[in-house]
Amino acid sequence: MDVVTRAEAADLLMTAYGTKQPVEPLVDKYPALTLDDCYQIQLLQITQRVAAGARIKGHKVGLTSPAMQRQMNVDQPDFGHLLDDMFHLEHLPIPADEYLQPRIEPEVAFVLRRDLRGPGVTVAEAAAAVDFVLPALEIIDSRIRDWQIGILDTIADNASSGGVVLGSTPTRLGAVDLRLSGCTLRRNGELVGTGAGGAVLGSPLNSLVWLANTLGARGVALEAGHVVLPGSITASVPVAPGDSFTAVFAGLGSVTARFAKET
Repeated sequence: MDVVTRAEAADLLMTAYGTKQPVEPLVDKYPALTLDDCYQIQLLQITQRVAAGARIKGHKVGLTSPAMQRQMNVDQPDFGHLLDDMFHLEHLPIPADEYLQPRIEPEVAFVLRRDLRGPGVTVAEAAAAVDFVLPALEIIDSRIRDWQIGILDTIADNASSGGVVLGSTPTRLGAVDLRLSGCTLRRNGELVGTGAGGAVLGSPLNSLVWLANTLGARGVALEAGHVVLPGSITASVPVAPGDSFTAVFAGLGSVTARFAKET
């Protein structure tokens, strides 16, 4: 795919953000689309948003659990960018109409104490770079109509990023075994998902290593103070206006996301 066509694809997705109207899968319009094309299309959009005043505050890894890979019909992780305007305060109402077709995912968020640059990062180096972890809820969203996505479309669409709600109970990495930490997800008080950290590539820490090395191969480092979302512990759950979601993580506390009712 040439530079002009990549820019055209990026503009399609940017327009979907603005109009709140999803587009058809890019793979239908651009059959020759490659993995690298899609990451370049993602980066073009991030560059535009940063130029308009947004700031990069971290990264996310998606499609790391068997549940999410089955749900989205993919077989490998991907990554996207987290921008400052994606972060919502816990318990405050989130306008559901900011999103096209939102879903929620419970995750363990890493906050980095120092930069982490791959390739060649080990689990030991990744653990040493983590300042603390927080319970988190990620709002995923898709600019592709009806979530008709494979790995290529979701990468181009910033790994289906939407928003983030962080809990307020920082925990040191050594205080909890993330592999065994269980999670329950409730929507309006009803249990809608359960899982444990081991669902995320065997451990959320493995996801952090994967991200550091994958970005490092592209000349990008994870930065001190940034947030990394390593992937969902459960399958994602659709969001409707007025919904309230609470995820409780063993050893990490809880986090709640409230969505405003329709007006």
